[in-house]
Amino acid sequence: MMKSALMGATISALFVSGAALAQQATDAAARPEVKKVEDWIVRCFPIQSPSPCDMFQEQDAQQTRQRVLSISIAFVPSLDRHALQVSVPLDISIPKGLTFQTDGYTSPVLKYRRCDRNGCYVEQAVDNGLVESLAKGGAGKINIVADNGKTYALTFSLKGFAAAHDDMVAQARAKAKSVEKTAEPAKQ
Repeated sequence: MMKSALMGATISALFVSGAALAQQATDAAARPEVKKVEDWIVRCFPIQSPSPCDMFQEQDAQQTRQRVLSISIAFVPSLDRHALQVSVPLDISIPKGLTFQTDGYTSPVLKYRRCDRNGCYVEQAVDNGLVESLAKGGAGKINIVADNGKTYALTFSLKGFAAAHDDMVAQARAKAKSVEKTAEPAKQ
C-alpha cells in the first residue's frame, strides 16, 4: 500500500514537473540535452528530479502542422517504473480511454487524466510490460474513440525505440534524484 501511494505521489509530481520542465526549457540555462535516436528524441533536463529524462515522439497533421499525437515515456530509477504521457486531439470519448497496439500486443484501456485546449492526456505509471512490448518493434498505433463513436488508429514509429529507451534509462539512472521515502507511521 505504501509503495503504491509513493508511486502515485511520484508520478503526480512528475507530471506537475513536466509542465514545469516545458516552462523552464524556455530559459537558456534550463534547456534539455537532446539526442535523436532514429524516430525518437531522448531529452534530459538540468533539474533535480526523480526522473530528469524522457523519450519523446510527436506526430503532426501534414496540412495544418497541428499536433495529433505526442508520446513521452520517462523512467523512475528508484522505483524501477515508467511514467507515460500521451496527448491526443480533443473531441474524443473520454470514458473510452485509449489503447496501445503493436504487432503482438494490445494494452489494457488507459484512462484520460485531463484535457485542455491542446488536447486530452493519459498520464500514469505503466508496467514495464507495455514498454517491453513497444521495444520489440513492429508497427505502433494508439486507438482512440471520437465523440461520435468512430474509432481512429493514430500510428507512430517504433524505429529506434529500444535504443532510445536504453539510452534514456541509462541517463536517468545517472542523473536522477532519489525519491524521498516517507517514514511509515508508528504502529500503536
